[in-house]
Amino acid sequence: MTKPLWGIDLGGTKIEGVILKSKEDPQVLTRLRIPTEKEQGYQHIINQIGTLIELMKKESGLQPTSIGMGTPGALDPLTQTMKNSNTTCINDMHFKRDLEARLNLPFELANDANCFAVAEANMGIVQEVMPNARMVFGVIMGTGVGGGLVIDGKVWNGRQGIGGEWGHSFLDESGGKCYCDNVGCVEMVIAGPSLERFYQSISGNNLDMKEIMAHYQANTDLHATATIERMLHFFGKAMANLINILDPDVIVLGGGVGNIDLLYTEGIERIKQFVFNPRLDTVILKPKLGDSAGVFGAAFLVAD
Repeated sequence: MTKPLWGIDLGGTKIEGVILKSKEDPQVLTRLRIPTEKEQGYQHIINQIGTLIELMKKESGLQPTSIGMGTPGALDPLTQTMKNSNTTCINDMHFKRDLEARLNLPFELANDANCFAVAEANMGIVQEVMPNARMVFGVIMGTGVGGGLVIDGKVWNGRQGIGGEWGHSFLDESGGKCYCDNVGCVEMVIAGPSLERFYQSISGNNLDMKEIMAHYQANTDLHATATIERMLHFFGKAMANLINILDPDVIVLGGGVGNIDLLYTEGIERIKQFVFNPRLDTVILKPKLGDSAGVFGAAFLVAD
């Protein structure tokens, strides 16, 4: 028996909710958003989630039996407390337990990168290009670098709730110290701000990634060329490490840096240089769902 899928995406400024008709027919029945107002604290966020659910019930005439939620940070599987969230008031709190007690509903939680991956795997670009893919890795390359792993349509959270945290594996010491206290993380080398810092360090000028890319394409700025070459080289190395360990069927690239077309041409050539195989058989795809991936993926967390 099919059932509607309820999902909520908890962001720093807004909370968005969606009801999809079913796993097999994921058309949107209801989609609403309200402000998070995180500055008012932990209990207020829980109350806002409750308010959103009531609005969704009223608009749809439906009642949820369970709700999937995309969160900043992750739920620690052992302590059942939140960690690594930039909405800091939920860190170290029993967020899942408190939600379930307040709203009298079961919740399934996953971080935003996992929600991106599960959405693209189940109703996004993977369904168009390789619908029989069993393992899909979703990459986020933007202000930070993250990832989510989906196996047979389901998120793989891992023993510690850090499955897919590709951005904090080691890449190169030149990236310097990361906020996680390690040195040379992927995020410190190929995230947008890291590439912008590199450009500034060699040129003395502050440009954002769009400007650096425009200078590179105009072929008038040696420093922009060096920055994009750095991105391509280390993108190839980092992706090859990921492929060598997991060997996924598909990788979907999301985030602002992931929009750079060069990654799908020259970037793939760089992966081929480092991957432990005579060929690169992994399919590398652009995402389809855009900003909708988070809330759609949250809904799929409760798909049977």
